[in-house]
Amino acid sequence: MTDLGLEASLYEVRRKIYPRAVSGAFARWRWGLVFATQAVFYGTAWLEWNGRQAVLFDLAARKFYIFGIVLWPQDFIYLTVLLVVSALSLFLFTAIAGRLWCGYACPQTVYTEIFMWIERKIEGDRPARQKLDASAAGARKIALKAAKHGAWIALSLWTGFTFVGYFTPIHQLVHSVAALSVGPWEGFWIGFYSFATYGNAGWMREQVCKYMCPYARFQSAMFDTDTLIITYDAARGEPRGGRARGVDAKAKGLGDCVDCNICVQVCPTGIDIRQGLQYECIGCAACIDGCDQVMKKMSYAPGLIRYSTQNALANGWGARQILRRVVRPRVLVYSAILGAIVLAAVAALWLRSPIKMDVIRDRGGLAREVDDAHIENVYQLRIMNTDERAHRFTFAVEGSSHLAHVELLADTPEHFLEIGPVSARTVSVRVRAVPHDAEGSQPIEFELKTVDGEGPAVTLHEKSRFLIP
Repeated sequence: MTDLGLEASLYEVRRKIYPRAVSGAFARWRWGLVFATQAVFYGTAWLEWNGRQAVLFDLAARKFYIFGIVLWPQDFIYLTVLLVVSALSLFLFTAIAGRLWCGYACPQTVYTEIFMWIERKIEGDRPARQKLDASAAGARKIALKAAKHGAWIALSLWTGFTFVGYFTPIHQLVHSVAALSVGPWEGFWIGFYSFATYGNAGWMREQVCKYMCPYARFQSAMFDTDTLIITYDAARGEPRGGRARGVDAKAKGLGDCVDCNICVQVCPTGIDIRQGLQYECIGCAACIDGCDQVMKKMSYAPGLIRYSTQNALANGWGARQILRRVVRPRVLVYSAILGAIVLAAVAALWLRSPIKMDVIRDRGGLAREVDDAHIENVYQLRIMNTDERAHRFTFAVEGSSHLAHVELLADTPEHFLEIGPVSARTVSVRVRAVPHDAEGSQPIEFELKTVDGEGPAVTLHEKSRFLIP
């Protein structure tokens, strides 16, 4: 109960935003990245490599195909490295120039941009959309709304289909969809990803960036006074006020800002950049393009709203002085760590052996005594060929100085084994030895070597323990 009978809402009622179309250098950059990212996303799924899909994350077979690289569960470390590199890159770009990722390459930004383009093509620009929404329901309004949502849903379904096509071979998925025989998991994820795309880019839009994305909340921790951010030059623009073209603003005591609100109308999150940096700003620079268009019409210098830094505004620095401050301790630390991790990952991939072997002691049977005082242990050799061609192998074993007459027994003739491309095989082997005044556990080493004569031979050594009862 309130004193004056007033009721206060705990939640702000959403005010629908009608972003105005804008053109300019930053809009071209943004659309260039839209085309680039979507060409990669929609196109890569259809690429072929060595008779298979070039990029395929086959969860059922637990194999990830990325062009000429095949990753197995044992290569999980590379996913960790990818996540670390992505995080450090985000920190580095944010420290240098703010929310570049959000403004130009984030999927939420990219799909919102595409959905708004469809909306403008069907319903018109900002004034037309506002007028249409305010009008009474009629045949024209229903037709336009149906066409817009139909286009949105079609794009969302194609996006969901493409996403699933990276986990189920996309040609196989096409036949399944055409025959209406899509499996339950494929159907669920196509529907879920399509719904998420349609809901986030079509309906929620700026709400995702303002309330759901955590990056908006902790971005300020990566900013400093030398970070390039979108800024309004209040010293030049204030006091703001309208005037006719050709009027001497200084004679009227006005700044360069004509208070046209174009910067607000083009903003996809609906903020007024003239009020200073706000967490809702995604760094898309639409306000810069919009303001520069007005400045050009008024015959004023561009850059009333521009990329700058807090230090540059406070001290009146130019572009050269701003660039000098880019190389600073925070940026150097991020760059050094990022560079070291990337180089290490590239080197590890380059030197990565296509052959892997795991030695597993047979826990179902203990070491046992056999003829002539020999002790026998049983092992499972799990051999993986991650190469995309078949290999022939030979394997052997070596024991410590406390073991004599070490012998390897296997079901394969002459200890030869052939494994097909991107395949694995488990071989059961027995190791016999005569202990020399020893008991307990003794080290042994298995050797695996390629003998197919194609390319340099690959030799692996894997240690294990030989138990003596």
